Amino acid sequence: MVVIIILGILAMYVAPKLMGRPDEAKQVRAKMDIAALETALKLYKLDNGLYPSTEQGLTALVQTPESGIIPKKWRQGGYLEKGKVPKDPWGNDYVYLAPGLKGDFDILSYGADGVPGGENENKDINNWDID
Repeated sequence: MVVIIILGILAMYVAPKLMGRPDEAKQVRAKMDIAALETALKLYKLDNGLYPSTEQGLTALVQTPESGIIPKKWRQGGYLEKGKVPKDPWGNDYVYLAPGLKGDFDILSYGADGVPGGENENKDINNWDID
């Protein structure tokens, strides 16, 4: 919860600077979403001892998984405040891999074009490049 509040405060300062630059604003929002998803995944692991599998996906943060390893201590109400997994700013699902290619898990948005790679507004945004 504290991380979500901090992200909200940061958004209040960053948003006005990006109002005239919608592409950059969407990239900032994707980074904030990914950071919030990372926090929720870490809470999931604290409760259950492991991250959801790729098959279970990010949906495991809002619904008790029914396949794979079923968590025994899944938090009632889930791990995301609004009770749903956000879409990226371009309306696509975030890509989730566990185990990831770059860490315990990977979270990616493929940017405006929705395909891997790209530059500018089409640039991929992922959890291992976010500071």
